[in-house]
Amino acid sequence: MLMQINPTPGLRLRDRLPVFRGPSGRAGLPAAAPARQPLIHGSERSAAMLTDLARSAARKLAIGLLLAATGAAAQSGVPVTVSTAERAPVIKVVPLTGTVNAARVTNLSPTVAGQVEEITLDVGDRVRAGDPVLRMDRELARLALESARAATEQAREELADARRRLRDAQRLSEQRGIAETEVLSLQSEVRRDTAAVRRLEAEQQRHAERLRRHELTAPFDAVVSQRHAEVGEWVTPGDPVVELVATDRLLVDFRVPQQYFPDVSVDQAMTVTLQALPGRDLDGHIQAVVPVSDPSARTFLVRVSLDDKRIPMTPGMSAAGKLRLTRSQEGVVISRDALLRYPDGRTTVWVLDNGGDTATVDERNVDIGVAFDGRVEVVAGLAAGTPVVVEGNEALQPGQRVEVRGRR
Repeated sequence: MLMQINPTPGLRLRDRLPVFRGPSGRAGLPAAAPARQPLIHGSERSAAMLTDLARSAARKLAIGLLLAATGAAAQSGVPVTVSTAERAPVIKVVPLTGTVNAARVTNLSPTVAGQVEEITLDVGDRVRAGDPVLRMDRELARLALESARAATEQAREELADARRRLRDAQRLSEQRGIAETEVLSLQSEVRRDTAAVRRLEAEQQRHAERLRRHELTAPFDAVVSQRHAEVGEWVTPGDPVVELVATDRLLVDFRVPQQYFPDVSVDQAMTVTLQALPGRDLDGHIQAVVPVSDPSARTFLVRVSLDDKRIPMTPGMSAAGKLRLTRSQEGVVISRDALLRYPDGRTTVWVLDNGGDTATVDERNVDIGVAFDGRVEVVAGLAAGTPVVVEGNEALQPGQRVEVRGRR
């Protein structure tokens, strides 16, 4: 605010200038200055005086407004948001790393030796269960089967002849026209021929199966991931020729530290993040817990199936998981935003001295446990039901008044 000085009515500027009296006692202007020079100097001093007064008044007004605002803020308190410490189940989140694997992977191998005649698939091709994958030269096996069929047919004819002769002998035996020993001999021959037919039928089936095994077929729907044989190569039983990977049922395998084995069970929920889909949390459930520990790593295997089967993923993808383990006992938990950490290792929270909307705060040291879901367990230093500051706690002072503007 500027202060305006009003001159006295009826007085000229010259009348307000300083008056000097000489030796004669007569009033007048200073003798050393010209007649009009004092009028010019007096105007400049009056203007400077007005300017200084205006600046001083502005400074006093600004200081007054600042003090008034400070007093009002001190009276109402610093605005804060609070949350109440509560007893709740403490959940330990165990971070894990894993890999996407197929539920079924196989290396097809022949069960008979032979030369590769045809490979119908290449790497990356998809096959359905029962589709042919590889054929071997089976000419020799086919001829062996034909020979077995002929031998079986011959044995059946011999058996039929023996049975006919036995019937004739039995009819003559009733008329005492043939010795009893001859009948017994024919009965033995029929039994031998029957056994021979069964043996040759089994041999024929063996050759037929051997011929069938010269062709390899896919045991399930899959993708060809590797091919180890080429046309013209000689393969023997046990040699891998094609690797098949089933992609219709993919699982995420995690290695879990062995100390958590008692707390892990089938159908337990897990959160999975794929490296190919960063920032996207996927829900899944434990499908299998392999109760065999890796002695070198002190871990056991957990296989997780994702709930959403439409997630695009392939075997070999890297994945991260969060295993949530709920403790049997509850603990005091607060919002993570309430914590203040200091370089000397201290962890503190600001607590309200009373639960009203206007209160004072006090800083309290706490010991923390596990963190989960934006909250943290307080092991010592804080009781359940205590209100703590979660917003506006960055520059508080002990005993400072605060105003609760929100609650979580």
